[in-house]
Amino acid sequence: MLIDTHCHLDFKDFDGDRDEVIERAGKAGVAKIINVGSSVEGSRRALELAGIYDMVYATLGVHPHEAKTVTDKVINDFRSLAKDKKVVAIGEVGLDYFRNLSPRDEQVAAFRKFIALALDLDRPMIFHSREAKDDILAILKEERGTGIRGVMHCFSEDADFLKECLDLGLFVSFTCNITFKNAEALRKVARLVPVERLLLETDAPFLAPQEFRGSRNEPAYLALLVEQWSKLLNLSKEDVARITTHNANSLFALGLDEKARIAYQIRDSLYLNITNRCTNRCDFCIRDRTAFVKGHNLKLEKEPSVDDILKAVGDPGKYREVVFCGYGESTVRLDVVKTAARELKKKGALAIRIVTNGHGDLINSRPIAKELFGLVDSVSVSLNVDTEQNYTRICRPEFGQAAYARILDFIKACVANNIETEVTCLDLPGVDVGKCEEAARNLGASFRMRSYGVVG
Repeated sequence: MLIDTHCHLDFKDFDGDRDEVIERAGKAGVAKIINVGSSVEGSRRALELAGIYDMVYATLGVHPHEAKTVTDKVINDFRSLAKDKKVVAIGEVGLDYFRNLSPRDEQVAAFRKFIALALDLDRPMIFHSREAKDDILAILKEERGTGIRGVMHCFSEDADFLKECLDLGLFVSFTCNITFKNAEALRKVARLVPVERLLLETDAPFLAPQEFRGSRNEPAYLALLVEQWSKLLNLSKEDVARITTHNANSLFALGLDEKARIAYQIRDSLYLNITNRCTNRCDFCIRDRTAFVKGHNLKLEKEPSVDDILKAVGDPGKYREVVFCGYGESTVRLDVVKTAARELKKKGALAIRIVTNGHGDLINSRPIAKELFGLVDSVSVSLNVDTEQNYTRICRPEFGQAAYARILDFIKACVANNIETEVTCLDLPGVDVGKCEEAARNLGASFRMRSYGVVG
C-alpha cells in the first residue's frame, strides 16, 4: 500500500482524464491520495473530489503566492469546511521568497493565521518553504510546545535545514525530483532522513520522475519514487511502502488498521515478536514513544504460543535469517525460544539469531548458552554502554548492578559454546564506544556500533 500525501488532482491538468489517473494510481498500489488545497477555490475543489472518490482526502490551504487573498472570512469558511471528516490537514501554507508574488509581510500574516487555525482544529499542517527557511523556522520555533505538527513538503534545502525540521518533530517529504540525474546533492540530503519521519509525495502534476521528465506527473509514479528511496535508504521497496504508509496514517489520522505482528519482515530477515516484557528500562528505548518498528505494530495483545509463532512464520526458508527480536526480551520465554527454534530448523530455517539484552542467565537462574547451542546460530547482545556504572544508570536493569558483569559472562559463554556472538553498543553521549569494542574483542565476540534513535 502506498499513500501519495501531496498532489493536486483538482488542477486543470487532470480535467481530461481524472478518472483514468485515479484508476492508474490504484493499479500501481496507491491506496490513498491526499489532494492538497493551494487556493480558496482549489481547497473547495479538493473537498469535492474527496466526496467523489473514496481513496481521495482533502486539505485546506492557500499557497503563499496568494497570501493576499487570506482574509478572516476565508479562515472562517475553512473552519466550517474542516468539519468534513475527509479534511485531514491544513495546507499547503508557508512562505515563498523565491518569486515574492505576495509581499513578505502578507505571507507571514497569512501563515500565522493558518497556524492558529490548525491548532484550533487540532489538524496537522503541510508546510511550503522556498528560500524562506530562516523566517519559517523562526515562526515554527515560536510555536514549539503548542502541539503544532506537520510535514515540510517538497524538501529542497540543505542538511542544516533538515536537522532543524527534524528537531521540531516534523515529517519531511521529497518529490520525484530526487530521481533526476542531476539531483545528487539533493539525494545526499535525502539519505539523512530517518525513515520514520519520511512521507511520500508526487506533488503532481509537477516534477515527474526522470523516466517521464518534462511530462505531467501523476500519483501512479509514486512507485518509481519508492524504488529510489529503497536504494537511498538500503531498505526493500516493501519496507519503504509499509513505513511511509504508517507515517502518513499516524500524521493524517487516515484510520488504517495496523494490527500487531508476531512475525515481521525487514529487508530479507524475518523477526519474531514473542513478548513485550523486558528486564531493562532503558532511557533511550522506543517503547516509551511508539509501538512501531519500521512500520510494524509490535504491541502484543497476548504472548503467542509456539504454534502461533510457526503459523506466523510460514516457510522460514524464504528468509536469510529468522531473528528473535521484538518489543521485549525473548529469553524471558526461553522454553518457547528453544522449541520454536527447533521446529524452525526442521522446517528449513537457514539461520536463527537472538537479539538479547544478555540477561538470560539472570532471568532463568542458570547459564543458558549451552542450551542454545545447536538451536541458535548467532546472538547479538545489546551491551549498549561502556561501564557498569553507565549501564545501571542508563539501562536501569531490574537486576541492579549485578547485570553488567553477568552480561559479560553470557557473552563469554556463548563464544565458548561456538555460537557466533556479536556485541553492540550505542553512540550515546558520554559512552566510550572504543571501550565497548575492546571488551567485545577480549571476549572473542565481534562488535557493531548502533546509532541512537535508529531501530530495525
